[in-house]
Amino acid sequence: MIKSPMKLAMLAAFLTAPIILFPPQTAVAAGGGGGGGGGGGNPYGSSYDTPAPSYPQEKGRKSTHRVKKPTKQSGFDDPAFRDAYRAAYATIYERNDYAAAIDQLHALGRDDHPNVANLIGYSYRKLGDYKQSQVWYERALKADPNHVLTWNYYGLWQIEQGNRDQAQYHLSRIADICGTDCEEYRTLAAALEKPPGTNLVY
Repeated sequence: MIKSPMKLAMLAAFLTAPIILFPPQTAVAAGGGGGGGGGGGNPYGSSYDTPAPSYPQEKGRKSTHRVKKPTKQSGFDDPAFRDAYRAAYATIYERNDYAAAIDQLHALGRDDHPNVANLIGYSYRKLGDYKQSQVWYERALKADPNHVLTWNYYGLWQIEQGNRDQAQYHLSRIADICGTDCEEYRTLAAALEKPPGTNLVY
């Protein structure tokens, strides 16, 4: 039996040290999602354990709002799939060849993966085919209702179609998923602040 208060304090400190030194890791869902934005930093986003492309400016994202634990995405564990996805991503964001990228993405055989569907939707939007773009954004959200980058790109789609109220709804969904400090929230909010009819570069 330990009689010395000093020994007791040392024992307590020893037993709690692992908790203090190695706190449990917390998951941070900052956005990512699937398909769309540019090629800087980590080209596959940070919201998922798997690639999820985002904007070129994406660096050091943090969330000041509720954080939802991301779901594990499938497919990116397969090196062949990952490499083919990266090639399609480069076709979009480095070469701006959206038609070729759509073919590459379909060839993956994973059209219902939210990252893939979102990139197809993005490519159609950049080609000016808003009807097909909408189909693919809806498909991405059906696969993952919290796919933050799809909410962002679909919000930009809404602005380009003159549906500012719908874009505002998309902005609120993004806030629920990753907060108001994530890149997806900031870029959509900035687009909503521009006068109607302004050309968007996203």
